[in-house]
Formats: sequence, structure tokens, C-alpha cells
Amino acid sequence: MMARRGSKGFTLVEVLVALGIVAVTLAAGVRATATLTLNAQRQSDLMLAQLCAENALISLRLARQMPAVGSNTKTCEQAGRSLDVRLVVQPTPNPNFLRIEAQVLDASRNLLALSTVIGRY
Repeated sequence: MMARRGSKGFTLVEVLVALGIVAVTLAAGVRATATLTLNAQRQSDLMLAQLCAENALISLRLARQMPAVGSNTKTCEQAGRSLDVRLVVQPTPNPNFLRIEAQVLDASRNLLALSTVIGRY
């Protein structure tokens, strides 16, 4: 008589362990992809916000006159998006200079704040 050979293939436990490992790996990959996507969006938002803030501050410098103390809000259009730029002008101890802060907002969410000092011309 012929001796019986061991069966070929995987047991149910081995298959379930392999499926568990694959599931954990896929879940980690999906989470990493989501994180990368969010970081890319945030980087894009910050770049557009910086362009808006710098444009607002440069336009004040090019006006060649001291802006009024207080705050005002302007709309900035960049890459098809509308962002709000709040300019806050504050006096300094030296009356020849003003401190200006540009805050860029997207739906009341503060994206970026830049500050500078402008002097009399």
C-alpha cells in the first residue's frame, strides 16, 4: 500500500492570519495617503495666504502714505479662491512708524499672520 502524503495548501488559521496582516497594512497605507493629502492641501492654503498677505503689505508700502490706525478687511482672489485679509494698523512708541499686521482668513479660520513696520516717507 502507498503511504499517505501530507495535504498541500494552507490551513484556515494561516489564511486568516495572512488576511489580518494584509488588512493592517492596507489600513496603514490609507491613513498615510490621507495624511499626505491633508498636508498638501495645507501647504497650498499657506502659499496662497502668504501671497495675499504680502500683496496687501506691499500695496500699503507702494501707496507712499501712512495708513490710518485701525483695522479693515479686504478680499484677495488667488487661484480661484477668495480669502479675507484683515489689516490691523497700530501705533508704535515712535510716531514715525506704524506696526501693520496682515491676517489671512478663510471662512473665519486664521491661515497666516504677517507683521511689518512702515515708516514715514
